[in-house]
Amino acid sequence: MKHRYLPMTVQDKQEMLETIGIESIDELFADIPEKVRFKGEYNIKPAKSESSLTKELAQLAAKNADTNRYASFLGAGVYDHYKPIIVDHVISRSEFYTAYTPYQPEISQGELQAIFEFQTMISELTGMDIANSSMYDGGTALAEAGMLAAGHTKRKKILVSRAVHPESRDVVRTYALGQSIDVIEIPLKDGHTDLNALKEMMDDDVATVMIQYPNFFGQVENLKEIEPIVHGSGALLSVSSNPLALGALTAPGQLGADITVGDAQPFGIPEAYGGPHCGYFAVTKKLMRKVPGRLVGETTDDEGRRGFVLTLQAREQHIRRDKATSNICSNQALNALAASVAMTALGKVGTQEIAKQNIVKTHYMKQQMEKAGFEIVFKGAHFNEFVIKTKESVKQLNDHLFEQDIIGGYDLGLSYDEFQNHMLIAVTEQRTKEEIDIFVQEIAAKVQKVGATHA
Repeated sequence: MKHRYLPMTVQDKQEMLETIGIESIDELFADIPEKVRFKGEYNIKPAKSESSLTKELAQLAAKNADTNRYASFLGAGVYDHYKPIIVDHVISRSEFYTAYTPYQPEISQGELQAIFEFQTMISELTGMDIANSSMYDGGTALAEAGMLAAGHTKRKKILVSRAVHPESRDVVRTYALGQSIDVIEIPLKDGHTDLNALKEMMDDDVATVMIQYPNFFGQVENLKEIEPIVHGSGALLSVSSNPLALGALTAPGQLGADITVGDAQPFGIPEAYGGPHCGYFAVTKKLMRKVPGRLVGETTDDEGRRGFVLTLQAREQHIRRDKATSNICSNQALNALAASVAMTALGKVGTQEIAKQNIVKTHYMKQQMEKAGFEIVFKGAHFNEFVIKTKESVKQLNDHLFEQDIIGGYDLGLSYDEFQNHMLIAVTEQRTKEEIDIFVQEIAAKVQKVGATHA
């Protein structure tokens, strides 16, 4: 039988037993009373050969609907984007995928440099002064932004737009509960944050205002108008942003953001059924000593050679617990590396080109949906996604599309009571004109068929 990894042989076991001075495996468990030891057979299938097991697992995997075989128009925070083939090649190197944590710089220069490059590229994309080594995902990054703002301003209220991803808002509320911080949602107006409502809600106890850019509906928020409202009350502006969109949009840092966070999933990280992904966290220089997680800094050694070290540690593992600004104890180094490799492979021009393709293809599909009789709900600039209204349930439409090897859009009624029968459609650079046309054709045919049945 062939093995991908060498098994432990009987001889290996015997040599280990002899090394520790015992004769049998049972002696390892001598301190455990006989009466509590399990003596029966496990209720699991008999072991299979590697080839049989591989075949069975492949058959099970084939039951999943993946974006290799299905055209996906499902976004809502996780997207089907182009991933340069070099990404998997680099992150599959053992020195990266087995690396634990770079506490010892003298033996971790490769990992530290990779993190440093990630920080640098995120800073350039967001227009912020400094970025950390990554967070768990976009949702936790936004929640950490709220905690940083509350600690920095000594205020106990967070305003978060209802146009921010629903799951991210839930994570913010969970974090805030333990800190006795009030989280209040800003109403919507035409798919955007209601600026008049925001003005009325601002007071001296607001620590930060959280805006998504582009927002959950794909609409581009007007940060230029939001910034003076927020800073006029002494609060911080926290922006959650799709990093790929920043290839086309003005960077949040240039529009007055104090904290910019998001998920690096659009760069080289597969959907993977929702995770794990890689959050990013970037701030202005005045907040750099309060950044959660790890920061890698550039320095020189005794001989003047360039080197990298962990620096400005603000978490509870490194400083007194009461002084820590976060209890985040890890980062997504491997996924951050994947994002770094993807950004490097694409470069500035490639990133801008992909962002442009997302805009152009989304506009094309929106036009085709309008021609097919669907109502486009929100107007104005948008990126990657748009919302349609239907008379039928979104689930019915998606079930029909799935039969045509198409993964349909997100049912907004699952997250917003006022948006029943509304579908959020994502169009990335991966979608072809043919796939878009088939989607429109199939969904229109389904609507007509349902309408005829009801008539």
